[in-house]
Amino acid sequence: MNFRSDNEAPVNPIIMQAIIDANQGYDESYGYDKYSEALTEEFKQLFGCWCEVIPLATGTAANSLAIALAAPPYGSAFCFHRSHLNADECGAPEFFSDGVKLIGIDGENGKIDLDKLENTLANSGVHGEHECLPSVISITQSTEAGTIYSSEEMDRLLEIKNKYGLYLHIDGARIANAVAALNQPIAEMTWKKGVDLLSFGATKNGAMMAEALVIFNPKIIGDIKRRRKRAGHLISKMRYVSAQLLAYLKDHLWLKLANHANSQAQYFYESLKNSHKFVYPVQANEAFLQLPISVISELRVKGFEFHIWPGSNDIIRLVFSHSTKKDDVTNLIETIVNLCK
Repeated sequence: MNFRSDNEAPVNPIIMQAIIDANQGYDESYGYDKYSEALTEEFKQLFGCWCEVIPLATGTAANSLAIALAAPPYGSAFCFHRSHLNADECGAPEFFSDGVKLIGIDGENGKIDLDKLENTLANSGVHGEHECLPSVISITQSTEAGTIYSSEEMDRLLEIKNKYGLYLHIDGARIANAVAALNQPIAEMTWKKGVDLLSFGATKNGAMMAEALVIFNPKIIGDIKRRRKRAGHLISKMRYVSAQLLAYLKDHLWLKLANHANSQAQYFYESLKNSHKFVYPVQANEAFLQLPISVISELRVKGFEFHIWPGSNDIIRLVFSHSTKKDDVTNLIETIVNLCK
């Protein structure tokens, strides 16, 4: 019973069928196929605005290319200090951008403390050309802690980015889970809140390997296609990525899958919240639960898979996916309850 990561979940059957369907006959390469040509229009319909869509195979590529577009080599990007961008990309954002400096800002519940962010920006520039030029803010939605930036927090971010003349990027590896949890149109929490670039994830929510960099601001398209090629992410048989994304968007499949994952996380949380300690609010599809070390060991013996969170030995991370079965969640809940008696 796997609660270790939604990266480990199988491909959704509808998306798998779309890959099979795209595998009939020949089509043009390098993004000039019928699937890739149709993709931008689908995203425009989804967001209700102009946008440029760059299909990619990994979230690392999407995030790193976004930073490269939004900041010059002598620029800086502000992000949560333990965000995926800062802690789990192996220096790719700096590499793709020819040296942009990532500046980590701490905060509670996996989110940037916006007061600290503004204070940092207010005190930037005193060293002139000796320091990096503040260029972009990057947030994760939903966060690595399974939490969500609220509409009010997005409004504050918009104020900050406008005040200091910055761009705003979202690492949306789990954007579907955030949209489903907030129950708002995705436009209301992206470009309408001043977001310039979105790493739109699908792999964690049912795709095989499909992400997209969505650019809302035409001022920063620049040389994105050559940057993608230079980075080694121009996929020759791009139709297989684009076909996944088209199937993902069709009939709101992306939201159906995310709603299922979120509902399993909420079921788990509601069943245990009065008797056990959750480290962060459970708002999307992740739960961080504190348990006795002996109970954690017994859970593993009984076949439950999860991550013990780095820096602790008594906190486990449980991720609920589009394919998580409610019976497995019930089994997990009952096992924890029985082991903690």
